[in-house]
Amino acid sequence: MSNSHDTTNLNALSTAASAYLRSAMHQPVRWQEWGDAAFEQAIREDKPILLDIGAVWCHWCHVMDRESYENADIAEVINKFFVAVKVDRDERPDVDTRYQAAVSSISGQGGWPLTAFLTPDGLPFFGGTYFPPDDRHGRPGFRRVLFTMAEAFEKKRDEVNESAGSVMSAIEQNESFSGRAENPGPELVAKLVASALQQFDPRNGGFGSQPKFPHSGAVDLLLDVASRPGEIAETAQRAALVTLEKMSRGGIYDQLAGGFHRYSVDEHWVVPHFEKMAYDNSELLKNYVHAYQTFVEPESARVAREIVRWVDELLSDRERGGFYASQDADLSLDDDGDYFTWTLDEAAAVLTADELAIAGPFYNIREVGDMHHNPAKNVLHITQSLSAIPEAKNRPASYELETAKDLLISARKKLYAARLERKTPYIDKTVYTGWNAMLISAYLAAGRVFELRGATEFALKSLDRVLREAWSAQGELAHVVAYGEGTEPGTRVAGVLEDYVFLGNAALDAWEATGEIRYYDASAAIAESAVSRFYDPVGGAFFDTEAIADGELRRGALATRRKPLQDSPTPAGNSIGATLLLRLYALNGKATYADMATNTLESFAGVVEHFGLYAASYGLALQRMVTPPVQVCIIGEDHHARLLEAVALARFAVNKSVIRFSREQLAALPPALAETLPFLPEQERSFAVVCSGNTCQPPVTDVDALVAILSRAV
Repeated sequence: MSNSHDTTNLNALSTAASAYLRSAMHQPVRWQEWGDAAFEQAIREDKPILLDIGAVWCHWCHVMDRESYENADIAEVINKFFVAVKVDRDERPDVDTRYQAAVSSISGQGGWPLTAFLTPDGLPFFGGTYFPPDDRHGRPGFRRVLFTMAEAFEKKRDEVNESAGSVMSAIEQNESFSGRAENPGPELVAKLVASALQQFDPRNGGFGSQPKFPHSGAVDLLLDVASRPGEIAETAQRAALVTLEKMSRGGIYDQLAGGFHRYSVDEHWVVPHFEKMAYDNSELLKNYVHAYQTFVEPESARVAREIVRWVDELLSDRERGGFYASQDADLSLDDDGDYFTWTLDEAAAVLTADELAIAGPFYNIREVGDMHHNPAKNVLHITQSLSAIPEAKNRPASYELETAKDLLISARKKLYAARLERKTPYIDKTVYTGWNAMLISAYLAAGRVFELRGATEFALKSLDRVLREAWSAQGELAHVVAYGEGTEPGTRVAGVLEDYVFLGNAALDAWEATGEIRYYDASAAIAESAVSRFYDPVGGAFFDTEAIADGELRRGALATRRKPLQDSPTPAGNSIGATLLLRLYALNGKATYADMATNTLESFAGVVEHFGLYAASYGLALQRMVTPPVQVCIIGEDHHARLLEAVALARFAVNKSVIRFSREQLAALPPALAETLPFLPEQERSFAVVCSGNTCQPPVTDVDALVAILSRAV
């Protein structure tokens, strides 16, 4: 965030609610938020628009802020020739996705900061990402770019308008997928799985080379395949588990606090971009829960619990409920992950000699470390097992494995305590609807599998808050539940498709965990609203934004509606929307839901194979569609019910749901489930009923009998 504190001249961002926008309110650039006022000024003054899109967690956004936007001379050029608009990509994903597509079509790359030059009505004619203030490393300097774009707008207007028109045509063409294919089936799922396996790195885990992203959807798709009989089950299992193991041992994982950084700059998972995002940790938490469900890996359980611990400590509003958006990577532009990294001397100052003798080699803390900006800095990561450390030169004189474990635990606690004494990187306390829904679902999964009552309770508390504060009686959902630091929004940011479908799924997860019909009702109502606002009854599939109302003017690229298919950076709205409809269809029997889900998946079936890893959530949705739904209903509230639930939860499969009911809750069930459940016996002991399609098996109380039924049904 900006270090400038000139309070004599504030720009219009001083009234913004977004933490990222407010960080620029002291800059000499006369920034405005995205909105009618900025566009009307540009049209009135006949000036092009300089659009800057970034985020509070984005290191290079802060670099460009300091180098260029806090530079008085550059600001003078911007204020003279342009109308400057700054956008928080987390707050306005609808703006970001469209101009990312535009700049990618112009320059061949996207990312943040996104720097775009627009006509007064918002059409992009040039753009890029980070520009240094002066020509450097083969990149044109920002000063030169500004003068060039201002001159082009003034003297070559026809070329500018032609370029803008071509860019918009390219965006519209890219978003109008002509890839419909009827009746996609298991063979398409197999192709997406094969694509992931083809890119799997057997040595380091993960997919592809550097930089490496977690690709959580691909991991879940492989885990689902690995849990089913088939020729590639063993291969899929190895790819998923090796990836999870290598990530959790790498520097991308915070070895002291828990939780994952955003991605690794190298193929070995050692040096990450240090920001931590809510959405990455939600999906990775699900991965480790699902891995434990199927393969009972102790390390998967450990990592999952530590993710929950970190989110509890730093990324959650314990009082009101709700999850915060992100933790920044750096304290200032002069460091690069210094909060998270250690020199050997820093570690030695905290630990005893015996503790350092174990923790040093275990976490790979050396005199020459991993960071380019400061070679003495080490990213803690694990390269050898604890049992191998006795062979190290600096082992303690008297050594046993149990002693080493105790020393490592002690060292980790001391290192973390010492790190907490450092100034903590900024936490964006904005509560976003969609990201909260993702973490709510992940917390519910972890709470059930690991019997973490606190995680389940906090997930439900957070869900109740989102439904109370972001969901209206008119069926409208806001994108932002609350801003951090007590700021109030000037205007309500409307929810996008992802907000609706993620929240609908989270509410359904809450119903499965509690049996409370109000959560099912909330999910059904959200799905109805999503269909009415986003579903395309003519072309099929969901748009990411609502239909343009009569008389409504959407500026620039917002006039183009998108049908998201690619998982970037979160699972695609169409895949999650189809998943929601399929889950509800299994419970309410609405054939229109099944038809819309099928239509959505068919809309992309002809092109999705080319998206590979980035369409894994589509593969999961299609797997759900082509395999019959299996519902395991656990009735009872005693210890035996919990045992039956644990057995039912074992083995992750996308088409399986486990619902926990008290006897009283059986009086209020979703319609299709109420029709298929048989006459239930009046008995004190808890029991389970397995339903698939329109039939249910007889109730069972015996654990082995339940295992046998599930082995046939799933």
